[in-house]
Amino acid sequence: MKKITIISGSPNEKSRVNGVVNYAKETLEQSGCEVSMIEVYSLPPEDLMHANFNSKPIQSANAKVEEAAGIIIASPVYKTTYTGVLKAYLDLLPQKGFKDKIVAAYFVGGTISNLLSIDYALKPLLASMGCKCFAENVFAVDNQIERAEDHEQNIHFHMSEEVLQRIDTSTSDLISY
Repeated sequence: MKKITIISGSPNEKSRVNGVVNYAKETLEQSGCEVSMIEVYSLPPEDLMHANFNSKPIQSANAKVEEAAGIIIASPVYKTTYTGVLKAYLDLLPQKGFKDKIVAAYFVGGTISNLLSIDYALKPLLASMGCKCFAENVFAVDNQIERAEDHEQNIHFHMSEEVLQRIDTSTSDLISY
């Protein structure tokens, strides 16, 4: 069974990024993959801010990355790059933490002008951490993901067909690597 870890740099559970992540997770699990989630916002803030490499929650998250054959790094785009909380966590991974892994970025931004944030902000960091193989990346604009709450305040996401197709292509890359 192929192990995939999703690292979500979303700062909250209402983020459109969660719609993309949830769909990818379901798709991977239906294909027989074992999927682990790291929701960076749930890690102890003091451990992230003070780079506490000895933190049990950080070490547990790092073990999920180490065990995985494939990684999805998901983030909303703020000020043309991924979130600071995501960067704080990535800094706590081993220097070659992505060696021999296939990695895909799933970013959601306000406008298409943020598309290059994957290539110019994230990919150089991943390459410095040993990643040599990239799956199809997914970039979605906010208006391609509709967020709705039902009467019980459960959040649901509806994505455009184009975004769903890109996620399907990306998850296929992750599975076949």
